[in-house]
Amino acid sequence: MRIATFNVNSITARLPRLLAWLESSGTDVVCIQETKCSEAQFPYEQLRELGYEAAVNATGRWNGVALISKAGLEDVVKGLPGGPDYEGVEEPRAISATCGGVRLWSVYVPNGREVEHDHYGYKLEWFRALTAAVAEDAAGPRPFAVLGDYNVAPTDEDVYDPAVFAGLTHVTPAERAALEALRAAGLSDVLPRPLKYDRPYTYWDYRQLAFPKNRGMRIDLVYGNEPFTKAVTDAYVDREERKGKGASDHAPVVVDLALEA
Repeated sequence: MRIATFNVNSITARLPRLLAWLESSGTDVVCIQETKCSEAQFPYEQLRELGYEAAVNATGRWNGVALISKAGLEDVVKGLPGGPDYEGVEEPRAISATCGGVRLWSVYVPNGREVEHDHYGYKLEWFRALTAAVAEDAAGPRPFAVLGDYNVAPTDEDVYDPAVFAGLTHVTPAERAALEALRAAGLSDVLPRPLKYDRPYTYWDYRQLAFPKNRGMRIDLVYGNEPFTKAVTDAYVDREERKGKGASDHAPVVVDLALEA
């Protein structure tokens, strides 16, 4: 089974590229973030024509997550059980389902904005709720993974220049401690290989030629439990999909699994 996570930064804007990538990559299941469309606007029919069914949690603003699958889509749960609201709204940042015997979550962790901003505290609360919500599956016997845009670089090696990010969100001790708590629930970081350069960055800003200069961050992560990670045969960042006109500012992270029948 080939599984990927991909922050598309608007599925409407990225749809022609996404459909072409799905056909060329042979991916069975994709965890999507930042749909930036409502559930009614989601391109179910175009995906169905390629053999994918979809489960979507989206309201039409800048968030929105989805799971699209050729391997089945069962026991869908929308949202983060026990998760916090932000300004009275439950944002659509999580969805989970079972695909071909593998339990998967697609998550779009809050950005945090600035360390002193209310959104930063919301981000840390969201992480605590996520850790509690996945603990049972993480410790269980079934292959299980939480994939998505975590908006945290796990270590200084996951950003092109730590000095540039000093004092900013995505690299603070509290955010990295939240990742550590999630791993402690029974998950491991599936580190992908880069297709170019020495670090598997997954995000590059659109500004200041960040992508051609490889000024990136690794914030799109795959955290799997032991049955999941034992089945991994390969993992890589599909950097090619970040190239060219109309690309997302993120690249897909692709994971291949050899699952027992």
